[in-house]
Amino acid sequence: MTANRETLATLVLEDTALTFRRLKELAERALAQVDDAEFFRTIDRESNSIAIIVQHIGGNLRSRWTEFMTTDGEKSWRDRDGEFIIAADTTRADVMAEWDAGWRALTNELADLAPDDLTALVTVRGESMPAIAAMHRSLAHVAQHVGQIVLLAKHHRVEDWKTLSIPRGESRTWKPAPPSRSR
Repeated sequence: MTANRETLATLVLEDTALTFRRLKELAERALAQVDDAEFFRTIDRESNSIAIIVQHIGGNLRSRWTEFMTTDGEKSWRDRDGEFIIAADTTRADVMAEWDAGWRALTNELADLAPDDLTALVTVRGESMPAIAAMHRSLAHVAQHVGQIVLLAKHHRVEDWKTLSIPRGESRTWKPAPPSRSR
């Protein structure tokens, strides 16, 4: 791999890790605003609760990112359908433990990836693809669900919601914090 390609690949790996971290932080800032009742509440029969979405993200990340480079991202031990069911005795801590396990799997595997790994072939549900494509697929999936978490949390909190970005009416006066690209 040439120096320029390796530099680009390193930047892709670093930015992917940073983007995942920011999504996790965004979701957790929204989660911190809801109580347990809101965490488990659905808005209608066809909707998922925040708890279900959190549980699903955790299960998905754990499956996709455990042995990311060497095994199919859809593990035989994963119970995807079960991720959309919350047993009556399930606690918020139980759900958050699944969330944390998924993020640990992601973080550990991302930290071990090297620039050359981006073009290596990996498998997700029997489909072969470059690792970078599987990474983007995972990132898009998580981003979609984090958006759902934020929307539901905001819906539940209504006037008690504390914005996660620039407050309405303050765009012209808002000043960004100094750039932070910590790794």
